[in-house]
Amino acid sequence: MRDQTMYPTLTEQTRESLSRPFQLLIDGAWTDAADGETIDVVNPADEQVIAAIPAGGREDIDRAVRAARQAFETGPWARMTPGERARLLWRIADLLEARQAEFAELETLDNGKPITMSKWVDVPASISALRYWSGWCTKISGETRAVDMPGEYIAMTLREPVGVVGLITPWNFPLMSTVSKLGPALAAGCTVVLKPAEQTSLTALRLGELILEAGVPAGVVNIVTGLGAVAGAALAEHDGVDKISFTGSTAVGKSLIGAARGNLKRLTLELGGKSPTIIFPDADLEKAIAGAANAIFRNSGQICVAGSRLYVARQHFDQVIEGISSAAAQFRLGNGLDPATTMGPLVSDKQQQRVRAYIDGARAGGASVIASESAPGGAGYFVEPTIIHAVEQRAPVVREEIFGPVLVAAAVDDLDELAALANDSIYGLSASIWTRDISAAYKLARKIRAGTVTINSGSIAGPNIPFGGFKQSGWGRENGAEGIESFTELKTVITAL
Repeated sequence: MRDQTMYPTLTEQTRESLSRPFQLLIDGAWTDAADGETIDVVNPADEQVIAAIPAGGREDIDRAVRAARQAFETGPWARMTPGERARLLWRIADLLEARQAEFAELETLDNGKPITMSKWVDVPASISALRYWSGWCTKISGETRAVDMPGEYIAMTLREPVGVVGLITPWNFPLMSTVSKLGPALAAGCTVVLKPAEQTSLTALRLGELILEAGVPAGVVNIVTGLGAVAGAALAEHDGVDKISFTGSTAVGKSLIGAARGNLKRLTLELGGKSPTIIFPDADLEKAIAGAANAIFRNSGQICVAGSRLYVARQHFDQVIEGISSAAAQFRLGNGLDPATTMGPLVSDKQQQRVRAYIDGARAGGASVIASESAPGGAGYFVEPTIIHAVEQRAPVVREEIFGPVLVAAAVDDLDELAALANDSIYGLSASIWTRDISAAYKLARKIRAGTVTINSGSIAGPNIPFGGFKQSGWGRENGAEGIESFTELKTVITAL
C-alpha cells in the first residue's frame, strides 16, 4: 500500500500483504507482465489507489497455458492419486482459514463490500467450498453398461479430466467465485489458468501464494491478471485451452462462443439475470418484504440472482413498497472497513455511472423513483437503494440487468398472469415466490423458466446446490455433481471377453 497510515484498522498481515508487489503466477513462479505494464487497484469506497497488479497480455497467457499443459500431461499432478489431490485442497482451506482476517480485509478494500460480509460470508463460504470439493476428489466414477449384442462384453464409462481449463471470474464475489471454479477443476484433475476480474484481483493473487504453500505442483494453477479485453480474450481464444468457465455479463458470454470456435473448447457460462420476486396476497408480508429488500439490496445489488423485478398483488402493493422503502432507509452506506457499514459502494466509477443512468432514464420517462438518499458525500462510488414503479413493461429498467441496488416494482391485478410476467425476459437465472399456499407456489415454480426458484426463503446457495440459468442466463451448471462433471470428459471402454 502506498500509504500505510490510510487505513489504521488493518491487521498486520494485511499491511504486510499490501506492502509486497502483486505479480503473475506462472509455472510456480511469480513474475511481472512481459511488457511490464500494470493496472492501478482503486478502493471504490474512497477512490484511493491502494496497489497495482500486472496487466498481463497474450504472451503471459501463452506462457501460462503452456505451463498448465505440461503440468497436465507430464508433471507430477498427472500421477497424483485422488486422495493426494484431496489432501492438497484441504490444506489450501486450512491455510485460508488461518488468514481469514487478511483475506476479508483485502476483499473489502478491493470490492468495497462491508467487512462484516467479507468476514462472515465470503471467506468462510470459500473455506467451506474448498473442503467440499476436496471430498469430491475420491467420488468421481463411471458406470458399467449392458451390451445388447451377441457375445460377452464389459462396457464401462470413465470420467477423465477435460484438460487445461481457463477460469474467468467476476468482481462481485471475487474470492468465492474463484474457489467455486478452482475447487472442482482441481478435484477433477484439470490444470488451470485463472484470469480474475481486473477490478478485484487481490484475493486471487494472494490465494495463489497459499496454493504454492500447500504444495500444489508448479504449473497446475497459473494466475494471470489483466484486462478482460486483452488477457481474457487471449485465454478464451487459445487453442491450448480445452475449456472455459466464465461468470459475467451475457454480452461477454456471447463473445466467448465465437472465441471457442477455433478448437471447439467446452464452455460453461454463468451470465446475467433479471430475476422476479413474486408476492401473493396471502404471503406473510413481514417476511416477504424483508426477503424482497434483501434480494435486491444485498451486496449493493451486485448479484446475478438479485431480485430486481417485483410483482405484488395490487391490494398489498402500497404496503409492500412502503415496507421495502423503510428497509432501504435502514442501510448505512459507507466505507466497508467500518463495521457499522451495511452497504458499500459499487465496484467502479463506470458501474456507478451505468446504474445512475438507468435511474435517471426511468425518472425522465415519468416513472416514480424512491431513493433512500443515504449515500455519503465526497469520494466513493455510492448509489442509494432505489425503488422504481409506474413504469412500462418494455422500459430498459424492466428489461435489462442493472447490477445495482435498483428494484423495479409493479402491481398485479390478475394472478394468472404471474408466470407470463416472470418469463417475460431474455434471462432465466432465478425467481423467488412468497405465499402460504405451497400448492400454488409449486405450480407457479413449474411454469417459471429459471434455473433456481425459491419459495418463502430468498436466495439460497451452496457448493452442493446446482446453479445456472435458462435462456440467455447461460450454459451448463456449477456446483454439485453437475459442476464437477463439467470439468470432465466421458470415455467409453468396451472389452470383448
